[in-house]
Amino acid sequence: MAEKKVILAKSAGFCFGVHRAVDTVYERTDKKNVYTYGPIIHNEEVVKDLESKGVKAISDISDIDTGVDGNATVIIRSHGVSKSVYDSIRSKNYEIVDATCPFVLKIHRIVEEESAKGKQIIIIGNEKHPEVDGIMGWSHSPVMVVDSVEKAEELQVDGQKEVIIVSQTTFNYNKFKELVEIIGKKGYNVTIKNTICNATEERQTEARHIAHKVDAMIVIGDKSSSNTRKLYEICKGECENTFYIQTLKDLDLHSLDSVNSIGITAGASTPNNIIEEVYTNVREFCRDVS
Repeated sequence: MAEKKVILAKSAGFCFGVHRAVDTVYERTDKKNVYTYGPIIHNEEVVKDLESKGVKAISDISDIDTGVDGNATVIIRSHGVSKSVYDSIRSKNYEIVDATCPFVLKIHRIVEEESAKGKQIIIIGNEKHPEVDGIMGWSHSPVMVVDSVEKAEELQVDGQKEVIIVSQTTFNYNKFKELVEIIGKKGYNVTIKNTICNATEERQTEARHIAHKVDAMIVIGDKSSSNTRKLYEICKGECENTFYIQTLKDLDLHSLDSVNSIGITAGASTPNNIIEEVYTNVREFCRDVS
C-alpha cells in the first residue's frame, strides 16, 4: 500500500503581528507587575505559559495590583484596544507597551482621521471580536458593523455622508468582497479600504487550495481564534472531512485510517511547536498504517 500523503501549509502558524506581540511579552517576563490588556493572542497554551512566568491577562485596569512600589507595565494585546482604554492606562501613569499588530494600528488611524472629517465608518467584521471593538473605539462618531449578507442588505446610512469601509484584518476575503459589493449597489459615496492583512489572505487561499485536493484536512488553532474559525469554514467548504483541533490530544488519529491524503494548516496564533507535534505524529501514523 502506498504511503499516505501529508501536506503542511507553508503559511500555517504565527503571522508577523502575533510573533511581534508574543516576543514583546516574553522579553519582559523578568520584570515585576507585568500585565497584558486582554489575552496577548487567542491561544490558551501561550496565555497559560505566560501566566506561569508571572504575566497576567486583565480585562480592566482595576484588575492591576501594583504592589508596594505602585508601578506596573501594561502590554496592549495584538488585537489592539480603544482610545478610551489607552487614556485610562495613561491616567494611572503605568508603563504602556503597545504590541498591537501594525496592520490593526493602521485601521485605528484611518478610522480616527476619517471619522473626524465627518465620514460614516463601516467595519466589515465580527462586532464581538476584540479587534473590532478596539477599532470602533477610535471613531469620533457611531460606527456600523457588518458581518453578514442580511446586515449588508439592511444597511442604511445618511446619503449625504461619504462612507469609509474598513475590514477586520482576519476577515474572510471572499466574504468581504461579497458584502462590499452589496453595499456598493446602494448608491452611497463609498471609499473601500481593504484592510485584511496579506498574511490572512495568503493563509486562506493556501488552505482552500490544499483542502480542495485532499481527503482530510486538519485545522489547528484555539477555539476562541477568529482567523482559525474562518480557516476551518473555508476548508470545510472544500473538504467535508475537516477537523478543528487545538492540540494533538484533540485529534483521533484513527479517524484518518481510510484516507489517502491529509492537509494541515493552522491559525495565525498557533505556536510552531503545536503545529510540529501534530504534523510529526500524523506523518508517523500514516507510515505505520501504510
